[in-house]
Amino acid sequence: MGMELRVLVVMAMVIALTSAASAASGTATYYKRPYVPSACYGNQDNGVMIAGASDAIWNNRAACGRKYSVRCTGAANDSPRPCKSGSGSITVKIVDYCANCQGDINLSQDAFGKIGNLTVGKIKVQYNQV
Repeated sequence: MGMELRVLVVMAMVIALTSAASAASGTATYYKRPYVPSACYGNQDNGVMIAGASDAIWNNRAACGRKYSVRCTGAANDSPRPCKSGSGSITVKIVDYCANCQGDINLSQDAFGKIGNLTVGKIKVQYNQV
């Protein structure tokens, strides 16, 4: 293997490990349509891959517009099979504030359904800003 290729492989490994290490652990819940109005954008439609931020990430509206990668890691209660098999992670945009969240991030029903089974209502997640 050439020296340049080795350097690239090592850099890729460092970047991957750094992003995994910076992920926060918490829980996610979901909310149903309609997704507007929102605290960040009023009646503007921001699609369906969106979320509301709890106090843990809201930061006095600074979270508005930030994108987060979210991955289901397990059950937040005694429910079997909380994560969708092979779901990986999703990216959501923060568009709302969730004052009374039962989790760190309140995903739209559409977003939650990509990584978790809706019947469980709450899942453990890892999330980080992207």
